[in-house]
Amino acid sequence: MTRRPPHPFEGLLSLLSSQPPHVADLTRRRFIAAAGKFGLTALAATQMTSLFAFPALAADAELPEITAVPDALKGSGSVRFCGYGGTFQEAQRKAYLEPFTRLTGIEVIESEGPDTTKIKAMVDTGNYEYDMCENEPGSVLSLQSKGDYFEAMDYSQFDRENIDAGDLTEHYYRMLPYAQIYAYRKDAFDTAPKDNADLWNREAFPGPRAMQSGSGGLTPDLEIALMADGVAPKDVYPMDLDRAFKSLGTLKPDVVKWWEAGAMPAQMLADDEVVMATAWNGRIDSAVKAGAPLEIVWQDQMLRNDCWCVLKGAPNRENAMKLCAFMSMPVQQARLSMLIPYGFINRKAEPLVPADILKTLPSYSENKAKMIVYDDRDWATKRDEVLKRWEAFVLG
Repeated sequence: MTRRPPHPFEGLLSLLSSQPPHVADLTRRRFIAAAGKFGLTALAATQMTSLFAFPALAADAELPEITAVPDALKGSGSVRFCGYGGTFQEAQRKAYLEPFTRLTGIEVIESEGPDTTKIKAMVDTGNYEYDMCENEPGSVLSLQSKGDYFEAMDYSQFDRENIDAGDLTEHYYRMLPYAQIYAYRKDAFDTAPKDNADLWNREAFPGPRAMQSGSGGLTPDLEIALMADGVAPKDVYPMDLDRAFKSLGTLKPDVVKWWEAGAMPAQMLADDEVVMATAWNGRIDSAVKAGAPLEIVWQDQMLRNDCWCVLKGAPNRENAMKLCAFMSMPVQQARLSMLIPYGFINRKAEPLVPADILKTLPSYSENKAKMIVYDDRDWATKRDEVLKRWEAFVLG
C-alpha cells in the first residue's frame, strides 16, 4: 500500500484541524490570512479551501421558526457572548442569537476566541470583555479548581425533563455533542467490524490503522483501548492508565499514524492509506458525502461535548443566564443541527430534525444509546500524567 508523504503545508493543516471541527472551522477570509504565514499566495490558499469542508449553511426557509419566548427570558440591555468564530458562530447567530434579540429585547454583543487564561485575568481584575463563553468542560473544571471563576448555573428556565441531568452541571452546561468514533473502509473486509475489539483484531481485520495522538492538544484513545481489552463500558472510568497504555501498545505495530490534525484520519481512509482510523464523526460524514466508501462504528464510542459557562461576577449575569436557557430549547437546538452538523442535548429537538441529517448526528437516540459519555472530571485529574506517559509511549 502506497504511503503518502507529509503534506508540505502540514503546519497549516494542523492549524485548521487539530481541534474539534467547530474550533478549527475558520472562514475563508481568516484561512487566507493565516495561510500567508506559511508562504501561500492568496490564490493558492483560496484553491486549498475546497479541501476542508467550510460548510455552507442551510437556507433560513428550511429552519423551524421560533415564534415565542417565555416572559421570564424577556428583558433589556445586553449580554456579551464569546464563541469560536467562523461558520460555526455564523450558524449560532442564525440558530439562536438573532432570534434571542428579536424575541427578548436583549442585545447580543459577539466576540471570538474564548481563553481560560484571559478568563482568569478578567475575573481577577474585574475587567470583563465578555459575560459568557463557549468552552471545553475540562478547561472549566481545571480553572475552577484554582479559584471561583464561574457562576453557578441557573437552570430554573431549562427543560430539565428532556435534558440529561449529567449535561447540567454546577458551573457549565454541555452543548454541541460530537463523537470520537472509529471508521473503516467498507471495501477492505468481507464482514463489517462492529466494536472496539474488532479494531484491535488484526487477524480478522488486517491492515494499517491511524489513531489519535496524545500531542498537539489532543489525548490518546485510552477508553477505546480499555474496552478493546475487555473492560465493560460502564467500568471505563476511572481509567486504569497502566492497562490502557498496555492495550494501546499491542496495537502500536499496526498504527502507521498517530494523528494530530482532525482532517487526517478521514483523508487517510479516503486515500486507502489505512483501513481503520479513530476520528471525529463530522469528518467522516464529510468524507462519505464526498464519495468515500467509509462507515462509522458507533458501538461503545465516545460522546463528547463543549459547554456554555458564565464568568464569575459578569456584569450582565442575568441576561447571560437567559441566553443560556434560550439556547437549550428544542427548536433552537434543532435549528443549529440543521445549519451545521453537530448534535443537540434537548431530546425534543430530535423530531424537528430531518431524518437524513438526524441519522448522522451523535445525539440521535439510536447512536447516542450505543456510546459512553466522555468523563471530563476523570480527564481533568489525569490529563497531565497521560501526556507525560504519552511522550514515553511514542518513543518506546
